[in-house]
Formats: sequence, C-alpha cells, structure tokens
Amino acid sequence: MKPTFKEVHHEFRLNGHSFTLEDLKEVAYSFIKEGEPYEMVIGDFLTDWLNNSETIEVRTSGSTGNAKTILLEKSKMLNSAIATGSFFNLHAGDNTLLCLPADYIAGKMMLVRALVLGLHLWCVPPNASPLSKNKRPYDFVAMIPLQLANSLTELPLVKTLIVGGAAVSSKLQKTLETYTTQVFETYGMTETITHIAVRRINGNESGVQAFRCLPDIQVSTDERDCLLIDAPAIIDGTVRTNDVVKLVSSKAFEWKGRYDNIINSGGIKLNPEQIEAKIAPFINNRYFVVGVPDESLGQRLVLLVEGDIDTEIVLQEISELTSLTKFEKPKQIKCIPSFTVTNNGKVQRDLTVAAVLSSLKST
Repeated sequence: MKPTFKEVHHEFRLNGHSFTLEDLKEVAYSFIKEGEPYEMVIGDFLTDWLNNSETIEVRTSGSTGNAKTILLEKSKMLNSAIATGSFFNLHAGDNTLLCLPADYIAGKMMLVRALVLGLHLWCVPPNASPLSKNKRPYDFVAMIPLQLANSLTELPLVKTLIVGGAAVSSKLQKTLETYTTQVFETYGMTETITHIAVRRINGNESGVQAFRCLPDIQVSTDERDCLLIDAPAIIDGTVRTNDVVKLVSSKAFEWKGRYDNIINSGGIKLNPEQIEAKIAPFINNRYFVVGVPDESLGQRLVLLVEGDIDTEIVLQEISELTSLTKFEKPKQIKCIPSFTVTNNGKVQRDLTVAAVLSSLKST
C-alpha cells in the first residue's frame, strides 16, 4: 500500500529511536523548546508535517532571485520522496544522515524520505565537516559541495551521496574518481521539491555530462533553449526555467548555464558557467565571471574573485588557455573581500556585482 503523509513508517528511526505519530509530535515539541538551533528547525518542520494541513510553507533559497515563501502539497512531497527512493534503490532500515539545515527544501526532504520510506535518520549540526566526528556508515547522504570537499577522509563510510546547492568543481570531481562511494550531482529547485534529475560524477560514469530524470519526469526546451519540466506527480503544470540546456532526450539533458547570466560582449553571447569550468584549474578561491557595462563592447568580461590572488599571473595563465576563445578570456580580474551569499551559503551573483559595480566601471 502506498504511504501517506499522515502516517509514520513503522521502520522509521530518528537518532536510533522509533516513535509513534504522537510520540514524534512530542519529540518535535521538545526540539523546539529545548533543542540546539538546528534541532529547533527540525522540530518546527516535524510539527508542520504532522499537523492536519494538506500543505506546508517552504522558503526558496534566493540564489537566482528574491527569496520567497511558497506552498507545497504534502502529497507531492511524499511522491518526490518515493521517486528518490525508487531511483536510488533505498530500503526501509537504510541509514541516512541529515547534515543540511532543515530551513530549506533539501534538508526538509531528507526528513520526509526517512518518514515515508522507513529510513534510519541521524541528525547532526549542519556544519562544513559533518562526518568529522561521526564514524557511522551510511547508505544515503545529501551534502553541498563544501561539505563533500571537507569529508573526503570519511567518504568511504557513505554508500551513495547526492550533492547539490552549487556546482561541483572540476577539481573536486577529479578527486572523487578514485572513491567507491557513488556520488551524484543533482538538478532541482524548491519548486520541484529538490532534485528531478541527477548525474553520476565518479566511477564508470565520470565525465558524462547529461542529467538523467527521476521516474515519471519528462523534459523539453522552450524557444530560448531553456529547460521545461513536466512532473505531474510532484508539480502542477509545466515548470519553465531559466536554465539553458542541451536536450539529449525527453529523459536527459546537459546543463549549460543560466539564461539570465548570459553576457553579450561585442555581439558575442558568452555563457559564464562554461567559461568558469574551463578556468577552474587556475583558481582555488570562489570566483565567477560577469559582464560589466562597456561603451564599445556593450559588456566587458570581468573575473570576480573572493579574497586575494596574483591577478597578473592568473590573467596570463588564462590568456594561454586554448580551450577558451578570445571572447571568453576575461579582460580584468577584480578581487573583493567576500561575496554576498544566501543564508545557506549560495553565492548571489547580482548582489555581489552590484556591491562592486562602481569600482569595476572606474577601472
């Protein structure tokens, strides 16, 4: 029989303990009143999930626009959890780890998957190194790239790991090639109730660029070559995105970048994300490229770097890259102390650029 969001799977465990529905409500209340900050947020979500409402409020991250609160149907969140369980072959009793903040959809859905699929969920503070003091083996874990990069020593403890929230650098992908842990990069957003597609970034499938859709999800493109998502079990209607893709089939696509990030320099359209991937070996700091207003070109390509680097050396190295066309080579590097980020650590390009735009125009 299909699970419902009004029940707790009999195999569900939270930090090693089983609970009835009523017991879990008491645990949620205890988290809210007496827990650590990360536990308070978990308690808030459990309280909302276990009440009689058919919907739940979720805040978007704000990484590609203004953060906002949207309503998600609990039944569709349940369907998303089932799709993930089917794709990754998760079973009741599997050990999972919640190391993401439950303020946002990725953390919330780790809780939902455990409740719906009967997983054994262990919760730790959502810090940069969630496995450093935690030596338990796990069947399924979700992280952001920073957490993954800081967990390489303990990674053999994890059977399957999904990573999202930001792009995984080519350097980190190369490092992962020798690990037996199955690592998947995810594609999704709050509106699609986390991932609707994944791609393996290590093992035999390393180097494969296409994201594969989860069950009962189909994709197409619009006139801009931006992704359209049809997933009736989790979304009402078609989701129109600003993500430029190369369509492989109705079940697979290659992500190219954000349509709203495209730079027009001298009539040539440049895709920042593709340029950034090519220059990754030369920069260890966080960085991105941006188009700055220019009288002759319309937009001038500038590389923004967080922190200090030797700009002359890096510019020289980039100028010698044969993988970049002459239009893709930044004309300037601007170092700034820190990028503007969302509450969960995603870089906000527009706000970061706005903060330094006057100095970029004057140099």
